[in-house]
Amino acid sequence: MLNVPTLWTVFVVNFLAVGLIWAYVAYTYPKLEAARFWAGSSVLGALGALLAMLVLAFPATRWPLFAGAALLVFAASLAAMGIERFYEKPASWRRTFLITGTTCAGLVFFIVAYDSMAMRVLIYSAGQTLTLAPTLKLLFSKQDGRANPGARLAGTVASLIIALFAIRAIGNLVGIDFSFTHSSTAQGALTLALIFLSMSFNFGFLLMAIDHLRNEVADLALLDDLTGVGNRRQLVQRLTEECARSERSGEPFALLVIDLDAFKTINDTYGHATGDACLQHFTLMAQTRLRPGDLLARTGGDEFCIVLPSSTLREGIMIARRVLDVCRQDAEACVGNDIPIAVSIGVAQWTREVGAFPDRLMAAADHALYAAKKEGKNCCAAYDPVPPLAPATEPAAAPTPALRKRA
Repeated sequence: MLNVPTLWTVFVVNFLAVGLIWAYVAYTYPKLEAARFWAGSSVLGALGALLAMLVLAFPATRWPLFAGAALLVFAASLAAMGIERFYEKPASWRRTFLITGTTCAGLVFFIVAYDSMAMRVLIYSAGQTLTLAPTLKLLFSKQDGRANPGARLAGTVASLIIALFAIRAIGNLVGIDFSFTHSSTAQGALTLALIFLSMSFNFGFLLMAIDHLRNEVADLALLDDLTGVGNRRQLVQRLTEECARSERSGEPFALLVIDLDAFKTINDTYGHATGDACLQHFTLMAQTRLRPGDLLARTGGDEFCIVLPSSTLREGIMIARRVLDVCRQDAEACVGNDIPIAVSIGVAQWTREVGAFPDRLMAAADHALYAAKKEGKNCCAAYDPVPPLAPATEPAAAPTPALRKRA
């Protein structure tokens, strides 16, 4: 037998446990703001169900049922606000209080002015639907080109919950007994389904949180701790992607290899803390001269790389000169204890000979960097794979790459 009071007791116990879990998640991961809303939603949902159950002990009054329904609608609103915060959207307290207040007013009217259980169920179901329906677009949307499996689960479950509320509201209007105070088979089956779906809803939230935290860890694995730009792993990953894309399309891209001049002297003279500050300052300056989509990565020590998608060698040289100019301007503005920063840059462009092997492109850019260092540093040099023309009076020599466009 599906005993309704027993089922609601299970609901209360389960949601108190879920609320405790979300409270722990919120405490452990304070940046996951959505967890606080989901913790509050679970706890208030359990309290709402507990209040509603008091009507079974005091059948002469409907006010525990009213208070429980109001808390359950507010709990659903908190769950919806948690979804909004998860997707970094503003959570609307105004909408929450408007829906909860309107639902309460409707319940009071159909308790005091006109006692109608069917209309109370309709008002309550409408309040829950208005709370959950706006979140479906977010849950089924793709973020950064990918769908979140947990969000898809939560969206599917939310749709089923809305459908069950519609069935309950319509059923009461046409005479099917879905009354909370009656332990009918229909109400027992619906309550059991709602308990299952509500738990699944929270399980979807948990999968969303796990996916979010996993992505954060993955991002941290691709970032340099000191400067906050990409690290060598991210550079290799990006170069591999760009090489594969260029091999398919034939469109070139450029790579800049950058080395801070006399950086060892800075470390030895002023200390490693000052050296770290110089690295951070350089990344800030360089990023002001890059375009959206360009990648700046620190490959180790005082070495950096810049990936320039869909760029030719000439465009790479232009970006290199911009970086040089901002460093030179900053060095000219140095006074007192300020330490001027100078850099040498090697520029190379992807070609068919590079193919899908990013190490070949890095070797070419390194070759150009060494040439810039030999030229006296604080300049750039480009790697030109086109061999110089052999004199007409001599036999053609083996093709050798040339270095050009020094600045």
